[in-house]
Formats: sequence, C-alpha cells, structure tokens
Amino acid sequence: MAKSGETSISLGASLADQVVRFVTNAAASGELEVEQFYSVYQLAEQLGISRSPVREGLLRLEEAGLIQFSRNKGFKILPVGPQDVAEIFSMRIAVEVPAAARVAKRADRAWSADADQITARMTALASADDAEAFMEQDRRLHDLIMDASGSHRGRDVVNRLRVSTSRLGVSTAGKERSLDQILREHAPILQAVRERDPQRAAKAMHDHLYRTGLLLVEQTWSALPEDSPLRQTTPSEIWNDFTITR
Repeated sequence: MAKSGETSISLGASLADQVVRFVTNAAASGELEVEQFYSVYQLAEQLGISRSPVREGLLRLEEAGLIQFSRNKGFKILPVGPQDVAEIFSMRIAVEVPAAARVAKRADRAWSADADQITARMTALASADDAEAFMEQDRRLHDLIMDASGSHRGRDVVNRLRVSTSRLGVSTAGKERSLDQILREHAPILQAVRERDPQRAAKAMHDHLYRTGLLLVEQTWSALPEDSPLRQTTPSEIWNDFTITR
C-alpha cells in the first residue's frame, strides 16, 4: 500500500470513524484502487494505530458495500455503477421521504434554530466553494431531519448509503450542480417543515433525492466502458427500474 504524506489521525472523532473517512477519501482520490487487495496490517501501520479500530472501520465499510474482505488476501475496494446508485437512492427515498413528513408534524423552534445554523454554515461554505465541508453539513442537515423524525436506525442506514455513493468521488457537487443549487433544493423541505405541511415536506424531499439520484446515475453511466452491456440501457431506464413502483 502506498504511503501517503498527508495521512494523519486526529483526536476529534473515534479511530474507527477516521478509518472510514480515510479509506473513503483514498478510494475517491485513487490512492486505493478498485479491485486491488490491501492489507489490514499495512493500513494500521500507515495510520499509526492498532488493528482493532482499523478492522472496526473496515467492517462498517463492508456493511456499506464499499469493500469486500477475502480470507488471506485482505480487503478490496468494490466498484460502484449506475445500478448501485439507483438502488441506493430508491432506498433513501423510501426512508427519508416519510421521515420528512413526520418532522413536519413535530418540529419545534429549537429544531428550526438548529436547521438555520446548519444552512448558514452551508451558505458560507458554498460561497467559499468548499465542497467537502459543504457536504458534511449537508449530511448533518439530513441527520437532523432523521433524528427529529424518530428514525435513528433510518439515519444510520442513510449514512451508510451516503458512504456508498461518495466512496469513489460520485457526487454532483460542483459538477452537475453548484453548491448554491444544492443548498436551494433544501429550502422547500425546510419551509414545508416550518409550516407544518407533511405532504409538501415529503414531496420536497422526494424531489431533492430524485434529482440527485438521477444525476448520479447519469454520471456513473457516462463513466462506463464503451463495451459495457449497461451501455445498451439508458440512465433513465436504469433509474426507473429501481424507483418506479408498478
């Protein structure tokens, strides 16, 4: 495994959390290559920590579908394709849309104040064009909605799914959409919650996730090799296969 001059472990988060972040970022940057096996022992040595938190972090990533363990070989980064993205977002829609409706029935002033703080940070980060920090606040905003809805297990599922789509640099931020555009997509959700309108909150969340998911399917489809069988299917057909209920 290549040594990274920027490898560091801080005290702000658990060691397992930082292993998850390191592997996700390394996969996105290409430092860890798809389908290449890597040693748990080497990763622990590179990060300067014991093998226990490394294994814990890797197990989380295996649950998220980022890596796969193989006996006597270590672990490898798994590829992500348009069908994976479509499935992930169909699951997020199933979990987050009803959660948004529940929040609209129970959110209070304290919740609105927390949401305002997060969106203020997102606004500043969008102005600074800091996509990584912006998307971390985006996650916090979705967490705030999931927690207030009472769906703590759903929050954990959604966060694992978010890791799956971010793992190889799959993101619309700064590509298909600006950070300002992503921020504006959240405004109708928050407004509907403040006005205690469950149906409108659910629709706004659905529209946001639908737009994001379809763009990511198109992005991963475009990255397919020319001889891939999936090239015979359009991104919309792949998306609809997972998201349209017949």
